[in-house]
Amino acid sequence: MTDFLTDELREGLAQARKLAARKNARLRVQVGEDTYPVLRVWKDGFALDAEDAPHMRGLVDIYDGSRHTAQCLVIASEEENGEMRYEYKRSTQAHDSAPLDFAREDDAPIGLIEHQ
Repeated sequence: MTDFLTDELREGLAQARKLAARKNARLRVQVGEDTYPVLRVWKDGFALDAEDAPHMRGLVDIYDGSRHTAQCLVIASEEENGEMRYEYKRSTQAHDSAPLDFAREDDAPIGLIEHQ
């Protein structure tokens, strides 16, 4: 079908797809003070819009809306079809609380209530 479309029309469709992906993106990458919307995510990496994406190399934070989901060590991989792709060298899940350094009993009390 793309054989019948003019170059301008093909380019316009690609821009519209990119704009729709940016609007629907909940995930974002934060590097220092800068944030970038994530277009796609896969097991070993993610993709950003090539127009405003830097050639990142190092530690980044990934957010889903306002929730911190992961801290990753990334490297810029390649640019293809208007996307800049990044690969994870390391990806660590972010947690709301610190991990326990002891085994918690199943029947342990949750709190202590003192009688007065």
